[in-house]
Amino acid sequence: MLERLLSGLRPGDDRPALAGRVTRGELAELTHGYAVALREKGLAAGETIALAVRPGPRSLAAMLAAYRMGLRIAVLDPTAGPDVLRARLATATPRLILADAAAQAVAGWLAPLARRAHLALPPLDSLAPVVTIGRRLPGMPPVMRPLPGPPPPAYDGDGDAVIVFTSGTTSRPRAVVHTRRSLSAGMTAVHDLVRPVPDLPVLGGTFFVLLPSLAGGAPVALPSRRRLGRQIRALRPQATYLTPPQLRAALADGVRFTGRVYSGSAPVSAALLASVRAAGAAEAWGVYALTEVFPAAAVESASKSAFTGPGDLVGDLLPGVTATTDAAGQLLLAGPTVADRYLGEEPFDRVATGDLGDISDGRVVLGGRLKDMILRRAENIYPGLYEPSLHLPGVELALLVGVPAEDGDERVVAVIQPAPGSAEASLRVSLREPLARMGAARPDAVVFARIPLAGRSRKPDRAATARLAARATA
Repeated sequence: MLERLLSGLRPGDDRPALAGRVTRGELAELTHGYAVALREKGLAAGETIALAVRPGPRSLAAMLAAYRMGLRIAVLDPTAGPDVLRARLATATPRLILADAAAQAVAGWLAPLARRAHLALPPLDSLAPVVTIGRRLPGMPPVMRPLPGPPPPAYDGDGDAVIVFTSGTTSRPRAVVHTRRSLSAGMTAVHDLVRPVPDLPVLGGTFFVLLPSLAGGAPVALPSRRRLGRQIRALRPQATYLTPPQLRAALADGVRFTGRVYSGSAPVSAALLASVRAAGAAEAWGVYALTEVFPAAAVESASKSAFTGPGDLVGDLLPGVTATTDAAGQLLLAGPTVADRYLGEEPFDRVATGDLGDISDGRVVLGGRLKDMILRRAENIYPGLYEPSLHLPGVELALLVGVPAEDGDERVVAVIQPAPGSAEASLRVSLREPLARMGAARPDAVVFARIPLAGRSRKPDRAATARLAARATA
């Protein structure tokens, strides 16, 4: 898939690549120039670079140039904090760090501005040589500019392509390693799911969506943080990929969608997908994916809404992905889209997802996260089996959390976040029936509150929600 994209980029092509920002010809020249510049830095296939550059034309061109050369790219999140970032860089051991001004800000006189922007990189040049991508501010390392000249030969083979840090501690960061083969297989799966048509825009915030769309000849755009509705009206995208929090914010702002809408990176409820369809989308899809397996399964709104069994239907396994469960009921995934390994560990046989799962005729139903289990009166309660039934019209989010009881047991609390304009009194009435059907998992209390979110994907923060529930029910 990426080879197809690289071979399809040619200087002089005036079709848009990133809508309103660069053409495909300009992206080709930028990619070519960065490949020459990286070769001039002495980098060769198999070596690692770290990339701390905000999404845009330069970060895209730098990634494509590195991939073309067979380099391994360690993706850095500048908001992770200095201790975490230092540990991640020490684990990845890059030969070179590519960073834009925002990522470098705390290394110099911009520290107060960086703190206000929630950026906290350690002094990068203490960990590896640093070059600046894009605009250089005073006191920062020199800019690595695209250079003219013949490009290095395209790397032809497999090997590590990208490192994505997901979790772990500062003493042992956990990093997912995708090879060129697994990366290409994942992007092919996304291409076949999104079905991009040439010359019609695709709106999305992740390169896993943007790159396959570009390879299919579609211009792409990054979601606007403040003018999403205006952006969608202007672009009329054939496909849109947004996280659930982005979708909820867009719906609250009265956004009207066009084409197909996809969502993932956090749980996607049937009610949310139905609201997206009601807001104009021709189709609304929930995508089940992990950093280790992107993507794994997908479900359209109609199928999800029609599902009445326990748990959360996340859809049909995508072509090539296979699933089993272990003795604990944990979902295990394998297939061409699965990453090779965690950095420093043995290759995967199957990826342990941490999710309870049930597979029937290629359809996957999740029963919640194993670590989210609540133990009440010696009974194991898995929130994911019951939370979907609480997502009624008027409910924006719903979680079941465990709150410590005085006797060492746990109490079960349902935390309900009403949708804008929904009255708590009417929701209490609507929730009576689904709560009654929970049987032994029926909550001890119901709390109406805004559910805290965490991480870049803005997933519901269960630990913070449990603390909120404990205070509310004390």
